[in-house]
Amino acid sequence: MKAIRIHEHGGYDVLKIDEILMPTIEPNEVLISVEAAALNHLDLWVRKGIPGVPLPQIMGSEASGVVVEVGEVAHDRYHFEKGDEVFTVPIRTCGHCFYCLSGQENLCYEFAIPGETIEGVQAEYVAVPADFVFKKPANLSWEEAAAFPLAGMTAYHMLSTKAQVRPEHWVLIYGASSGVGSSAIQIAKAFGASVITTAGNEEKAAMALKLGADHVIRYDRQPIGQTVKEITNGEGVDIVIEHTGESTWADTLRAVRRGGKIVTCGATTGPNVRIDLRALFIKQQQIIGSTMGTRRDLIDLVALIEREKFKPIISKVFPYEQVEEAHRFLEEGKAFGKVVLKF
Repeated sequence: MKAIRIHEHGGYDVLKIDEILMPTIEPNEVLISVEAAALNHLDLWVRKGIPGVPLPQIMGSEASGVVVEVGEVAHDRYHFEKGDEVFTVPIRTCGHCFYCLSGQENLCYEFAIPGETIEGVQAEYVAVPADFVFKKPANLSWEEAAAFPLAGMTAYHMLSTKAQVRPEHWVLIYGASSGVGSSAIQIAKAFGASVITTAGNEEKAAMALKLGADHVIRYDRQPIGQTVKEITNGEGVDIVIEHTGESTWADTLRAVRRGGKIVTCGATTGPNVRIDLRALFIKQQQIIGSTMGTRRDLIDLVALIEREKFKPIISKVFPYEQVEEAHRFLEEGKAFGKVVLKF
């Protein structure tokens, strides 16, 4: 079978389409014929070089497809059958540590992400433990089913578990065009909150409004922190969903209200930020770290999908043979929503 792999870190040319052996399954696994697999910024970072990535590495964290073989345990305990339409969960955990048993599996000591610390899913066939495979919602295409798990569970966990968003809240969401941003807008609106988001051009701003954002700040021409204060009558927002880091941190601190929460899951513009601790404790603000999410988050998100309160946003679909072009498209910031590879 064919799989997208890297044998070394570097530019687009390190992405190879290799012919490798078909995976065999364990009793608790299913074999999936992949229909679509999504790209994330994680793929770009893995390609360029993250310490600890085993090489060669099959790329990709999330995929959708058809079950073609079922292990005995996967059939008897999880009731999977050949022909089931499914998507893969973009995490792996041990299932028996304190964090897993207490519903905090994204804190698991053995937490892993496919395509980073274990083999990914950008291949014609993948073997996946049945407890990390969900049935595909009937109202999603293959591409949509592959595109929502990672960004969707990340955004849902940030808003629901970490920030405890409520209808009376104002939420600032950075990067409307990103996977997390476009997901968070819809999730915050599903909870009844008021949403301010950011975009870099008129087209992306218009698309953010179509997703449900109440206000869009053109960061290429408006100061974010000051504009947030103007929109909220000088108060600031209750919650900031932050994944950009250095370049926007000063605006983030200015935008959040007294007693507000900053939830951060990334640092795409750099990890080194400055903060005056006196302002933090005087204003009683919270800075909360968040990584990915849990299967519980995905279950809740699927419920929103089935109620048509959430829809994965696809920017562009590439044949898997054009994986270099797909990486370039994502890295150049052309996407609004997710970039997907079709197998």
